[in-house]
Amino acid sequence: MKKIASFTVDHRTITEGMYISRIDGDVVTYDLRMRKPNQDDLLTHSQMHSLEHLFATFVRNSPLQDKVIYVGPMGCQTGFYLLMRHDNHAENLELVKEVMLAISQYDGEMPGNSEIECGNYRSLDVSEARKTAKRYYEDIKEKTTEDMRYN
Repeated sequence: MKKIASFTVDHRTITEGMYISRIDGDVVTYDLRMRKPNQDDLLTHSQMHSLEHLFATFVRNSPLQDKVIYVGPMGCQTGFYLLMRHDNHAENLELVKEVMLAISQYDGEMPGNSEIECGNYRSLDVSEARKTAKRYYEDIKEKTTEDMRYN
């Protein structure tokens, strides 16, 4: 079988950041890398799940809400994928920065925090999402579009 594009990237060289993973027509897949691959410091299930609820809610309520196709965690527990129908990488990077900063300061109820709304609502924790978003925001706050390519 043909190797998929994400398996052709040398994961030993990836650091925390936001990368343009692939472009398919008018859809851009971003790699929101929150942890260095293959290290012991992986995202826990609660961190991923909690951040997923808040991140998806915030970006789907942003000025670019109509451009958001998908937000979801990576199975390797090192970050998230963000698929956008919008190739203005600078705007998308700023959106992620703004959303991570907002989540890091969020003090409200967890969206979708009930048995009716979520398949595993007991694993949600706003404080875990805040800490994860704050750490990632600190990692990307000075990044520019020049930093969005894999080395």
